[in-house]
Amino acid sequence: MAAVLKSDGNIWFPPSATESTPAPMSDLFSDTHTDGQTPLAERMRPQTLDEVVGQQHLLGPDGPLRRLIEQDQLSSLIFWGPPGSGKTSLAQVIARRTRSEFVFFSAIMHGVKDIRAIVDQARQQRRLYSRRTLLFVDEIHRLNKSQQDAFLPAVEKGDIVLIGATTENPSFEVNAALLSRARVFVLQPLALEDIEQLLHRALDAPNGLAAQPLTIEDEALHQLAQMAAGDARAALGNLELIASMAGDQPVDTRTLAQILQQQSLRYDKGAEEHYNVISAFIKSVRGSDPDGALYWLARMIEAGEDPLFIARRLVILAAEDIGNADPRGLQLAVSVQQGVHLIGMPEGRILLAQATTYLACAPKSNASYRGIDTARAEVRRSGALPVPLHLRNAPTKLMKELGYGQDYRYAHDGDNGYLEQDYLPEALSGSRFYQPVERGYEKTMAERLRFLRQETTEPNK
Repeated sequence: MAAVLKSDGNIWFPPSATESTPAPMSDLFSDTHTDGQTPLAERMRPQTLDEVVGQQHLLGPDGPLRRLIEQDQLSSLIFWGPPGSGKTSLAQVIARRTRSEFVFFSAIMHGVKDIRAIVDQARQQRRLYSRRTLLFVDEIHRLNKSQQDAFLPAVEKGDIVLIGATTENPSFEVNAALLSRARVFVLQPLALEDIEQLLHRALDAPNGLAAQPLTIEDEALHQLAQMAAGDARAALGNLELIASMAGDQPVDTRTLAQILQQQSLRYDKGAEEHYNVISAFIKSVRGSDPDGALYWLARMIEAGEDPLFIARRLVILAAEDIGNADPRGLQLAVSVQQGVHLIGMPEGRILLAQATTYLACAPKSNASYRGIDTARAEVRRSGALPVPLHLRNAPTKLMKELGYGQDYRYAHDGDNGYLEQDYLPEALSGSRFYQPVERGYEKTMAERLRFLRQETTEPNK
């Protein structure tokens, strides 16, 4: 019989057909020992639904996930949430509650061959013991398309109940075929009071820190919970570190700061929070708030974001949101991008701050951005309309005989460098794609266009 990969990386060999019923669920979670070598966060995992902290929108009395579990109507699921929000713990609780075999699959450590072995074993469990297998796929977004596709037959036939955990938006990271067969539940970062509840529980629990009493002031515990930023694993890890280093000394806020030294910001450059922070940064600049923009810039810098990524975003923003309202904005942004590339960090932060504050305070216009998108939409709608004859290139005699370039009016022959002439296909004559705003330098451009379009100057004789 094929072996099953367990969450601790070991192999579990299920009983043969001649043996008794499979081991009870508690044996399947042998990686959650209560010995001192197991991390506190692992020892404090909830055993029942009522022990799960937070996620009341899913697990409250009328929560949709609680109803599915209690009515034993579980199908394949995707848990989307930040680190430490309880995705793994919840999957383990579900397996216990539904008396399913729990198999942990790491998207980093395992491949398609392992998937096939697990599915084969799940089919035997279902056939011999009428027992479901709950396959928990950690970081499912890290699997490639072929790996994700390998789950599809087993999910469709009901051989496994798949629960995928991801910190990434599943709309982008999970195959559409797999996503259509699973229900997505969004887990939220734990609230401050939820983290505090977990910390108190860990201090008092026999499998927690009760055996090594730790005195920690309420203010220090509150600060510790704040530093976790909704991440239960981080909170319990920091508490365990404090317990190991504080000894018999009571822990106050000063001791807390000395032990932990510096809070680690939650900011994965390839994950959801990365896009949330850069979005807040861009919107602050667009909204002409230099203070908000500098705050989000500082968040990115402190989290170790690539400064050239920030600089590139500023270049795009200068064209998209400032545009011709202040053409110097794009010049400055490009100069800053080159300067950051030249000098690097930490001095590059000064250049980034200069561009950020300038662009935030500059007059705004997205007329060019809207103009090109409007023009592209028209091209997609009307297709490749013929170029008017008077605008066509006529390098040969035949082309000239066909009327190419005929009646073209040379703009410089006009008194103001302008002569009235159609530059669009005949079907689009009179269309306006660029609509300048009445702000900054673009106001001057708008006035000039109105002036030119009102006069019909003839060429000088």
